[in-house]
Amino acid sequence: MNNKQLLKIENLIASAEEKTILKGLELEIKKGETHVIMGPNGAGKSTLGNILMGHPQYKIDSGNIYFKGELINQTKVDERAKKGIFLSFQYPEEIPGVTVENFLRTAKMAVTGRSIFVSEFQKELREKMDLLKMPYEYKDRYLNLGFSGGEKKKNEILQMSILNPSLAILDETDSGLDVDAVRIIYEGIRNLADGERSFLIITHYNKILDYLEPDYVHILVDGKIAMTGDINLAKEIETIGYENFKEKLV
Repeated sequence: MNNKQLLKIENLIASAEEKTILKGLELEIKKGETHVIMGPNGAGKSTLGNILMGHPQYKIDSGNIYFKGELINQTKVDERAKKGIFLSFQYPEEIPGVTVENFLRTAKMAVTGRSIFVSEFQKELREKMDLLKMPYEYKDRYLNLGFSGGEKKKNEILQMSILNPSLAILDETDSGLDVDAVRIIYEGIRNLADGERSFLIITHYNKILDYLEPDYVHILVDGKIAMTGDINLAKEIETIGYENFKEKLV
């Protein structure tokens, strides 16, 4: 394995409920890189995120996924998390009875495999919440219960920063948010970019380009990457839309 290669997807064909969604997708992400995947509804963007995380509803029909040089096609969700893969949800679940602090501390202990003192964790939690401009009192609220859309998405980014993954997959993190919430979230992501952690950002929109400059932009159409470019490719989408990229599929 290239010592900088983090993720490699080879000719991935995947399905859900017997419907083929990914149709020979290829992708490589190196350490420290930020990749943006854009595409129309139904192109397979969220399916890709779920496949990488090991969601049991999705099936790999053929092809391979390598993470840190290891084939992970059959690796379970919790093991992928321990290896350093994180997926933020497009629609985060509400969990009554479980506080934000207890959830995050339990998740971190599960991923790292070590016990963490409450005082030690609270210090880290406060620092991360300050970066996201989240009131510290939110730690005592039940997870996502009664949270606004922006608060739920901030909580996903908070979870990512606490778990400190090698690869963070962000699925439609900017969907349905106002300008201020989008800015805070992507400033938080930018603060976490340390040259080692990699990001795979799935989105419909290029609002994120006001706050982040990705290394690569990929256009996903009908289960395949139709084109790869830089930030200018995302800007081109504003003008011509996705329809013209279908003819580029081979």
